[in-house]
Amino acid sequence: MSTDVHEPPSEAAEPDEAASEAALAAPEVIASSLGEYLKIWLTRVRNGESGALPVILGLVAIVVYFQVRSSLFLSAGNLVNLIGQAAWIIMLGMAEVFVLLLGEIDLSIGYTSALGATFTCWLLLPPNPAPWPLAVLVGLAVPAVFSGLQGLIVTRLRLPSFVVTLAGQLLALGLLLEVMDTAAPNGGGSIRLYNNVLTDIYSGALTPLAGWIVMVAAVALAGALFLVRDSRRRASNLTAPPLSVTLLKIAGMAVAGVVVVLVGNTDRGVGLTVVRGVPWVVLVVLVVVVAWSFLLGRTRFGRYVYAIGGNAEAARRAGINLSRIRILAFTLAGVTAGIMGIIFTSYLGSISTGVPGGQNVLYAVAAAVIGGTSLFGGRGKMLNAVLGGLIVAVIYNGLELLGLGAAPQYIWTAVVLLAAVTVDTLARRRSTTA
Repeated sequence: MSTDVHEPPSEAAEPDEAASEAALAAPEVIASSLGEYLKIWLTRVRNGESGALPVILGLVAIVVYFQVRSSLFLSAGNLVNLIGQAAWIIMLGMAEVFVLLLGEIDLSIGYTSALGATFTCWLLLPPNPAPWPLAVLVGLAVPAVFSGLQGLIVTRLRLPSFVVTLAGQLLALGLLLEVMDTAAPNGGGSIRLYNNVLTDIYSGALTPLAGWIVMVAAVALAGALFLVRDSRRRASNLTAPPLSVTLLKIAGMAVAGVVVVLVGNTDRGVGLTVVRGVPWVVLVVLVVVVAWSFLLGRTRFGRYVYAIGGNAEAARRAGINLSRIRILAFTLAGVTAGIMGIIFTSYLGSISTGVPGGQNVLYAVAAAVIGGTSLFGGRGKMLNAVLGGLIVAVIYNGLELLGLGAAPQYIWTAVVLLAAVTVDTLARRRSTTA
């Protein structure tokens, strides 16, 4: 029997949104007050559904440790530098989330992102550079097509994604070497980024006033969406948190936004040079996080991804086109990896054949899993990659401040990753038992 069944055209075959959400979400009781909501939340935590709580507590503990060891850790200059280090890890982690939610993996995005960035830099070489939007589109299309083809092979030939994407990693590295040999000036192994707009993604910043305006607008828009969403869910008799909980979430976003803007607007220049403003890369990451979170959380495609990752056979029987969703998920992972490649190039100022693509993809998997995305599929959010990417970046940044080399960085990242996988496995067992 084929495992690839297209959606029936009849309306009855379309899963009802409320039923779909009820099947994918953990059982929940409608709380009428903040105290009742906290009781339900604590019950879920005891049953193994701790969510992002262990990650947040771990991040706080790591930050406190490094601040105690070095007073420079929470300085404005180091925090902005930390943001730059975390941005590309977060972006690559978000790319990996798309396939991990399906119970798959993509080991090639470390090199496909570099391959896409190479084409972008190639098109921008003087004396006749292409328009930078066109160069960016090509840089996104290359890894998107590459990952989409891998998804097609995985789906049609029913091969393990680990093997297919491992072969893809080697192929992408070979293509990178070939393209760089042709594109690099004087046959060198690197291409400089000749475009101020793309260079400013990392080195540029919003003005202090623009930072405040963007922060207020973002919090106001997100808060309005939360309030409207929850009110609609209550009107439809769906589970929704009390109004006090929604207001606390909005207040938390506002506090986080204020902290980011205050840190960014603090002068971090050296000597007489004044450097202020929130880096543009923060805005880029924020836009991608919001867009992909909406895609996974509020669209049919997102519901199907979670359904397939939770139980592929049940999803097939419900009429979901497994092949289409898997190929699209791999393609979106490639697009996100392409964005990471441009950010990484802006961070370095160039792209070369020495890019550690194999190491970068391991950071991506670590960021997604440490943040809370399950390796078994069906559970995770884009926010998980943000939290996990921050933890990985904090570990590396803090150990560098302490003057420690690469060995402790690898060791402690491995320890945190192993701890995250252990927590995920134990939480699933406890949740099943409960």
